[in-house]
Amino acid sequence: MKQNRLRILVVAFCCNVLCLMACAQEHTANEKKLAIANAISNGTVLLNNQDGIIPLKSLEKKNIAAVSLSFAYSAVFDSLANKYDKITSFSADSYKDSVNLNDLEDDLKYFNTILISIDDQNVSKAKYINFINSISKNKQVIISFFGNGPGLKSFDLLKSPIIWTPQNNADAAAVVPQYIFGGIAAVNKLTTAFSARYTMGAGFVTTATRLKYTVPEDAGINSNNLKEIDAIASEAITQKATPGMVVLVAKDGKVIFNKAYGTHTYDTNVPDKVTDIFDLASVTKVTATTPAVMRLFEEGKLKLDTNIGAYIPKARTTPMNNIQVREVMLHQAGFIRYIPFHDYIKTGDYSRDSSAAYPTKVADNYYIKKGFFKDFMWPKMLNSPIKTRGKYVYSDISMYVMKDIVEHISEEPLNQYTYENFYKPLGMQTAGFLPRNRFKPEQIIPTEDDKYFRKTLLVGYVHDQGAALAGGVSGHAGLFASANDLAIIYQMLLNRGTYGGVEYFKDTTVDMFTSKQSNVSRRGLGFDRWDPDSTKHYPSDLASPQTYGHTGYTGTCVWVDPSRGLVYIFLSNRVNPTVTDKLSNLKIRGRIQDVVNKAIDDSKK
Repeated sequence: MKQNRLRILVVAFCCNVLCLMACAQEHTANEKKLAIANAISNGTVLLNNQDGIIPLKSLEKKNIAAVSLSFAYSAVFDSLANKYDKITSFSADSYKDSVNLNDLEDDLKYFNTILISIDDQNVSKAKYINFINSISKNKQVIISFFGNGPGLKSFDLLKSPIIWTPQNNADAAAVVPQYIFGGIAAVNKLTTAFSARYTMGAGFVTTATRLKYTVPEDAGINSNNLKEIDAIASEAITQKATPGMVVLVAKDGKVIFNKAYGTHTYDTNVPDKVTDIFDLASVTKVTATTPAVMRLFEEGKLKLDTNIGAYIPKARTTPMNNIQVREVMLHQAGFIRYIPFHDYIKTGDYSRDSSAAYPTKVADNYYIKKGFFKDFMWPKMLNSPIKTRGKYVYSDISMYVMKDIVEHISEEPLNQYTYENFYKPLGMQTAGFLPRNRFKPEQIIPTEDDKYFRKTLLVGYVHDQGAALAGGVSGHAGLFASANDLAIIYQMLLNRGTYGGVEYFKDTTVDMFTSKQSNVSRRGLGFDRWDPDSTKHYPSDLASPQTYGHTGYTGTCVWVDPSRGLVYIFLSNRVNPTVTDKLSNLKIRGRIQDVVNKAIDDSKK
């Protein structure tokens, strides 16, 4: 018995030693990575930016192509650029038959912004310089030039912005795109004259306006202190709390951790990727509906102390009429929690094929009859009993109501309004409703294997039954996104309304909606918040009183902690293959959040 115990202790000790060694190696490796990245940044110079093109603005007006002119590290360059906006990649090497690259230029006809990467081994090729000069006549061209400075002479006649780095390697390819989009600020000047145009002292200064992608050490955090995230993620998968997950951490505007774990489902070996798209469930409330409300409030079109009936004509003869918008946003309107609409479906209400009579797609091979939402669901909600007005009762009906109010005022569907006003201009590529209309199923994480209602594996169709029956676009659920997209919009909120050089909200609007606004609950307006009841440890043991965000039924959460400069995102499909409470019972989301909180706090000591 003693021998067994001794053996266990020895094994445990060895595991701990190996773990500490691995941690130490990661920290050392990241310090080296950071030193290399900083050396690259210290030598990188922005030229020809007299028109302030860099960092790029107005992404909603841009259609961007990245063109490699035999640049060896274009895959790295394009991957980083793609974190900021949708980039379509082209390589001159694919046009070997084209002596003058006219075919490449022809293929770029639909793009108005061209990011060209070239190095000093190729900059003297007449074919490439002629191509650059030709395409820059009618398109916005940005040159990323890697290698020795004398090669800058080739661009003496060019007015387009140039980001030059003396380094020509994969590390430089990961740094330079961040200058283009404002993840890193340009600060350097040329220390040598390379031509009559590019003289000593030339160079433009910019400010950082978007997320930077880097290592924890860049934010003063030791990578060792984040290793426990791996262990907690592994525990979640082993314990069948969720088949996979993506965790993202941004600190002070820097993405310092973004990792995928596990697989799409338990019975597949398809690994989760950081670019995968998840069903956000109730995170929809604060990523779609609430920002729309904030914008309309700021424009003076929506008033929080006006009653529902003023905005929704159908509500005027219902119990909802006199309830104020503020009560709805605080979940104090007295609405019942939810209505299980799928339980009301009868034979004849749905079809396995689409037709004029069954136009609304609810899932693969499942279509609901025309008018089901308008004629049945919406009246049932509007006439539902008001039982607990003035008390805090979290209700999905609240955000059905707010969606309708937003659509009445904006005169646009919620999915269109949020895309035009937030997701597209912010550079969020995956965020939106109805992802199957835009993405391959392989990019979307499968949620529940629905045996009860739709009788199919749900891939890209919203898990929430009510939102599905409403056609996939709802105020309380239906939004899908990747972790990076969420990082962008919540960094904007952490910045108190600005991102990419654009003001999306006044700082006072962000402060108001995200701070405690209720006398009877912890809530902000739309946003969930830290709970002052210390027995609840919500959202985590170490979360600060400033923390705001939301969780989602599918196993998601996003939390912003202004006191720590933190954006924390956790995405999973814990309802696959079927609903389980293990993610909550094991406190996976909160424990990971506290690893991050502690790492930040330790960095200040």
